[in-house]
Amino acid sequence: MSNGFRVCNRRSSSGRTAAERTGAVGVGAAVMAALLLLAGCAVGPDFLSPPAPAVTGYLPGKQASAAASDGAAQKFLKGRDIPGEWWKLFHSRQLDKLIAEALVGNPSLQAAQATLWQAQENLYAQAGTQLPTVDAKPSVSRQQFSPAQFGGAGSPSIFNLFQASVNVAYTPDVFGGKWRQIEATQAQADYQRFELEATYLTLTSNLATAVIQAASLQGQIDVTGDIMKAESGQLDVMRKQFDLGGIAKTDVLAQEAELAQTQALLPPLQKQLSQQRHLIMALSGRFPSEDRAGAFRLSALQLPTKLPVSLPSKLVAQRPDVRAAEAQLHQASAQIGVAVANRLPQFTLTGSWGSSALTAASLFSPSTIVWNLAAGATQPIFHGGTLLHQQRAAEAAYDAAVGQYKSTVLTAFQNVADSLRALQSDADSVKAQDAAVHAASDSLDLSREQYRLGAITYVNLLTAQRTYQQARLNLVQAQAARFADTVALFQALGGGWWNRLDVKPDPLSPEAPQVEAAVATVSPARPSRR
Repeated sequence: MSNGFRVCNRRSSSGRTAAERTGAVGVGAAVMAALLLLAGCAVGPDFLSPPAPAVTGYLPGKQASAAASDGAAQKFLKGRDIPGEWWKLFHSRQLDKLIAEALVGNPSLQAAQATLWQAQENLYAQAGTQLPTVDAKPSVSRQQFSPAQFGGAGSPSIFNLFQASVNVAYTPDVFGGKWRQIEATQAQADYQRFELEATYLTLTSNLATAVIQAASLQGQIDVTGDIMKAESGQLDVMRKQFDLGGIAKTDVLAQEAELAQTQALLPPLQKQLSQQRHLIMALSGRFPSEDRAGAFRLSALQLPTKLPVSLPSKLVAQRPDVRAAEAQLHQASAQIGVAVANRLPQFTLTGSWGSSALTAASLFSPSTIVWNLAAGATQPIFHGGTLLHQQRAAEAAYDAAVGQYKSTVLTAFQNVADSLRALQSDADSVKAQDAAVHAASDSLDLSREQYRLGAITYVNLLTAQRTYQQARLNLVQAQAARFADTVALFQALGGGWWNRLDVKPDPLSPEAPQVEAAVATVSPARPSRR
């Protein structure tokens, strides 16, 4: 296929890493062998994980670094792995504490975890359909029997009837329909697992970005306060000059208006900062009234200078959304096999062994034993085209999943490319804004001195003031954008979830020892609880 994509259906069970296979638990060799034998007979396409796109880079040319004039050059280390707790590269205890609280208290993460548990238990339940069902059926009844029912004569008789039996039923998975359904359910559990990882990554990234944005707003408020202080001092000087007759009243009024305009910038910034802090509390699983985080400042964050950039060939395995799309593709492939098996004969085996006696004491005596064995088969002949069209619908769903997978992969590469390009632009922007602040500061100092000596008009001074004010605000925004785009790069590369140490396998469900073989042979990967 085009665009470097190729989707193959040639083998059963997708490839997984050794770390993902740690959850599988084996059972009896006989059961395992039987299930493997049935797996080999499953109808429908066998699933193979799509290979990584055949591209060698994210952007044209080479991207080695993004250097700014402040000395904080960010180097892109191609092929390096991403730490599981990437946010610690910013060396902010405040950020570390907030993320630790969010990982415990965020309700969206809790909901995603519970959804994973649900999918996992559904997998165990579905795997149990491969095994026979055994039910005990005891009963006690009091009956009246009349000989007239069989054409006889005589008075009715009343008696007690005690019955106890064990019923066994088994539906052999001759064509692998159940097996494909287990495979589909396993893929659904994989999907929920990677949805949980995506929720984890989104939460940590959004929280880090929110902290950076709050620090940016606080920085802009601080800059605005400094400018107000300088403009207020300038106004005091101008008022004295006016009292001495050195300047016109219009210049004083213009400076008062300029100070008032600067003061008017504060309320919107303070409102945005409050809203950002409320967002931080919500992401942390706390109420806005529980805000005890203190002030956020960019100076408390350290810009990571060595940025690991995964190889393009590894990106599809690292992005949770791509892995989730692959799981959906796997599920759609397995559903084709289910639809095909539904059109083939279905076989059933049943049997029972028990006892029927007139007294409880005589139960299970040789003369009261009853048993039966039965076998049956059902071959669909005419269902109004329902089964055929269900198969075609499953095939169309698979084609749709292929398209969705390709779109997700393209978006993943786009995200990384956008982040790399943004960081390069951010470095240039910080460099330009830093130079602009120095130039505007020198210009303002010179303009104030010239205005004091009467060499220029107030209009020139006002222009210099506004230029300096805007330059300082732009520098704070550019610095914050560089931090935020660094977070975006870690998020675009998958966030290093595969290197996390806080994921532990959960205990097996009560029925798991009986069905784990079926789960393990479908796919070695098994979801885990945190």
